[in-house]
Amino acid sequence: MEEMSIGGIEGFKIGQAQDHEAATGCTVIICEKGAVCGVDVRGGSPGTRDTDALDPINNREHVHAVMLAGGSTFGLDAAGGVMSFLEEKKIGRDVGVTVVPNVCAAILFDLMCGRHDVRPDAKMGYAACVSAFGGQNWESGNFGAGTGAFVGNICGNDRAMKGGIGSCALEHGELRVGAVAAVNCVGDIYDNMRGMKIAGARSENGTGFVDSESVMLDKFNESKDIFSGNTVLACIITNARLSKAQATKLASHGQNGIARAIRPAHTIFDGDTVFAMCVGALDATLDAVGILAARAVEHAIVDAIMSADTFGKYVAAKDFL
Repeated sequence: MEEMSIGGIEGFKIGQAQDHEAATGCTVIICEKGAVCGVDVRGGSPGTRDTDALDPINNREHVHAVMLAGGSTFGLDAAGGVMSFLEEKKIGRDVGVTVVPNVCAAILFDLMCGRHDVRPDAKMGYAACVSAFGGQNWESGNFGAGTGAFVGNICGNDRAMKGGIGSCALEHGELRVGAVAAVNCVGDIYDNMRGMKIAGARSENGTGFVDSESVMLDKFNESKDIFSGNTVLACIITNARLSKAQATKLASHGQNGIARAIRPAHTIFDGDTVFAMCVGALDATLDAVGILAARAVEHAIVDAIMSADTFGKYVAAKDFL
């Protein structure tokens, strides 16, 4: 198993657009020929678009793009720009009078970082597609859907840290699996390769960490929303040939990567959502693809945190550790 560039997995184009001043943005993963796609939602507060069509019992054969965005539910508007761009490129289902792109999306809550009144819209979604087709190099940290992401806010936003977007791609022989992850979680983030916590809720004096799981346990009898607005979004891409049901299962394997890197994961106020897009160029077992997918998601989360830059009161890991 070796690491490779996320842009090296053939059949996919990835683009990002953001407003750094407002601290919000979107990331689009495009497959021009259409990818078999699955989704797995584990968080209790998801915000998604067109994910019901990905159920294996439904008649959606291919997806042409997955969009990840900030802006809370407002950010779903960015998918309209993706639709417009792909229609112009004649990418989508041919319905005679035009083509209809199949575009799925998920959003995260970043309204507490930067400006709450600026959100990803159709113009920004379109710009992300232009970047994807223009050969934009991948950038981790405060870019795309991770521009306004923050993490570890169980003790309040004043003690939270900066999240971001990251990627990881792995190859084993001819099998290639990658992941893009936007990290905006309630929980603490761990780098298991280094055996240490790298981000999360900070102590009251700001010099160390508290344990978010312990804080949550201490507040077991509080029914109010004590840490609103969190989510990890991820999209797995692979050259493996999988069925729609297998792609759905692959997305669930990706959730294992979230559980490895974040504690607690999949809380009732997170919207954790993982997509899996498969171009079908190579026969591979689901278990083999799943092993690489879980690891890619885990490493993409760490990449997002370690690449993020401090923004306002949200301190980045590289300025804190």
